[in-house]
Amino acid sequence: MSNTIGIIGLGVMGSSIALNMASKGEKVAVYNYTRELTDQLLERSNPEQIYPYYDVQGFVQSLQSPRKIFLMVTAGEVVDTVIRSLVPYLEPDDIIMDGGNSNYQDTARRYDELKAKGIDYLGIGVSGGEEGALKGPSLMPGGDKEVYEKVAPILTKIAAQVEGIPCCVYIGPKGAGHFVKMVHNGIEYADMQLIAEAYTFLREKLHIPLNEIADIFETWNQGELKSYLIEITADILRKQDDKTGLPLVDVILDKTGQNGTGKWTSIQAIDNGIPVSIITESLFARYLSHVKEERVHASSLLAGPEARDEELDQEKWIEYVRQALYMGKICAYAQGFTQYKRTSELNGWNLPLKDIALIFRGGCIIRAEFLNTISEAYDAQASIANLLVAPYFVEKTKEYQLGLRNVVAESMMSGMSFPSLSASLTYYDSYRTGHSSANLLQAQRDYFGAHTYERTDREGSFHTNWK
Repeated sequence: MSNTIGIIGLGVMGSSIALNMASKGEKVAVYNYTRELTDQLLERSNPEQIYPYYDVQGFVQSLQSPRKIFLMVTAGEVVDTVIRSLVPYLEPDDIIMDGGNSNYQDTARRYDELKAKGIDYLGIGVSGGEEGALKGPSLMPGGDKEVYEKVAPILTKIAAQVEGIPCCVYIGPKGAGHFVKMVHNGIEYADMQLIAEAYTFLREKLHIPLNEIADIFETWNQGELKSYLIEITADILRKQDDKTGLPLVDVILDKTGQNGTGKWTSIQAIDNGIPVSIITESLFARYLSHVKEERVHASSLLAGPEARDEELDQEKWIEYVRQALYMGKICAYAQGFTQYKRTSELNGWNLPLKDIALIFRGGCIIRAEFLNTISEAYDAQASIANLLVAPYFVEKTKEYQLGLRNVVAESMMSGMSFPSLSASLTYYDSYRTGHSSANLLQAQRDYFGAHTYERTDREGSFHTNWK
């Protein structure tokens, strides 16, 4: 037997990737620690394309040389355990690919450890969920470029295709691929939270019935807000619960999970002095959602503003909400791509920002119409400091910033918590502020800690005896 690629880890994502590869003509060897998932996959697959193995040695020996092994296992220690089980059976130039949500720093460490043994390693960000994995995900491979080129014929074939272009491009060395996926997930956190806040304003402030809100999202999905997340939100709002007959969204407990990548995005940004406030507020909103019992108790004790009697013009305010949501998305993506740019500069990665925007157009969760515009901005000026100053977004923010201000102001006066829309407005206003209050902060630091300060009228560092 001479299989072209092997997959270890046959959960939802791994089994879907295996079926995807098999459907594209690959002979796929599969192995899972427990036999049950292997047998479940065989029930769904073509026996002439997917070949099961129940021991690691047989699995490895079934592969063409240089061997190509794709891991889809839980991030963390499990990845290291699987690698340790493989190494005794591998030869120099064999390739391990990690397609899980590994921390990019772990990926860089594994790359170094395996390089010392002559084994090649790629960290591959995979986005798109089960459907994307099966029909075509967005792929973000990082490692040695010559190693990527050996597996590129397979990866580009299974990736999502947009206008005939695969949503897969070489990202950069070592952990760069998993870093790009990590920040992608941070942007995803922000995007989801912004949409949730827009929905809340429509429902709780404008009192629009749920089916009409679904119609609004469906209409928005025909224009510049067109995206996968807007599309599925309309579907979600129409879904009825089989048991109660109520809208399903109304019987789902308001406690949101998170898989760690959003947290890693914020930590990495903080460590490197990169402002990603919208992403971080979206993460904190998830954390706050988990103290459900505390929130219910506090709601009976803590005062909010008195109810406002003013009747808002629905048509006008629906447009304000649309503009606010688009403004929030612009700011969130600007933060994410700034994190790409600055980290790339710190590590000498030379991340292809124009191409990263393009591979996000298909397969992945944050796929959206305006990623084309982001790509065009970097194509026109690769070194642009921030997407907010790209000509298209300069004009768009001039047009839409009032909508964001109105929605944020109205929500605050009504006692509604919109952390990500508020953070978007704060970020936008902070970034466009030519002279900030940071001079007072620096004076305070010099007063109590002799940290010195710079002056506006001459160069150098200065200290004042303030008393």
